[in-house]
Amino acid sequence: MQTVIQVTPSQLQKMVTFYKQASTPRLPNGAIFAAKNNNASIIGYKSGKVLFQGLGFAQEAALWQTNNVSTAAKVTGKKSTTAGVNIPNNFSNWSVLGSDEVGAGAYFGPLTTAAVFVAKENISWVRQLGIADSKTLTDAKMRQIAPDIIAKLPHHVVNLMPEKYNILQKSNNVNQMKAISHNFVLGKVLEKISPTTPTGILIDQFAQESTYFKYLNNANQSKIVQQNVYFTTKGEQYHLSVAAASILARVVELDALDRLSDEAGMRLPIGAGKEVDIVAAQLLKQGTDLNHFAKLHFANTLKAEKLKH
Repeated sequence: MQTVIQVTPSQLQKMVTFYKQASTPRLPNGAIFAAKNNNASIIGYKSGKVLFQGLGFAQEAALWQTNNVSTAAKVTGKKSTTAGVNIPNNFSNWSVLGSDEVGAGAYFGPLTTAAVFVAKENISWVRQLGIADSKTLTDAKMRQIAPDIIAKLPHHVVNLMPEKYNILQKSNNVNQMKAISHNFVLGKVLEKISPTTPTGILIDQFAQESTYFKYLNNANQSKIVQQNVYFTTKGEQYHLSVAAASILARVVELDALDRLSDEAGMRLPIGAGKEVDIVAAQLLKQGTDLNHFAKLHFANTLKAEKLKH
């Protein structure tokens, strides 16, 4: 199961940055990056061609087809998930509650989800933070910005640490856990800002809208946030609330990974590449229970078991 798309040089560079945490060490001839996450294996070539392989190849490819709605629809076989296709005009100037998550493609550490409310009167302040393209910010820059976001803007973060994640994963797939987490943080922020209501709610899209709500209904969530909810990939490009949420989630994830690294007595790398396999194998050799540190359903667990011998 695979597809190939053609991207511009600037898009290709964005992909290099985007997939850096999930990069794999071996590059095929002509490739400038190779990565692997829960959805697919991705290889980007100097020619601008990008190969997506794996069960979630269509979903992953659709993230990057912002200028080709027909191709995205053809690849997924469903309604297009092209970024911004359903976002109203002037949405960037609305009062919006946005949410995003990080850590789904990383073996070590938590799945972290954040929601942030940016009222229209705070948009200019947030813009001055320089977070519009949050995916390109360094970890150090995000750590610098996060305290300002926390101090100024209504927010909530949920951190599914590995032990809790592993319990939930036995009866929920990753996207269902994401949906539950997004719904939870959005609900918490709505409680904090009540009686104020956002003009819109923007979820950084990881599943079809109908599938998202199906996940929540199947999980018997008592309160489902669904009024004025919009979905788009690359949500940070459509409202600063998603950019702010992305930064908070990332910083909380990094802090959690730092704590886990201290407990492990070694630096736990981000991503799911070869370096992760080696560190996991070292932990196993020490008799360490990976359940406390890692998302056990990843293929890295089996690879580490083989490497420890």
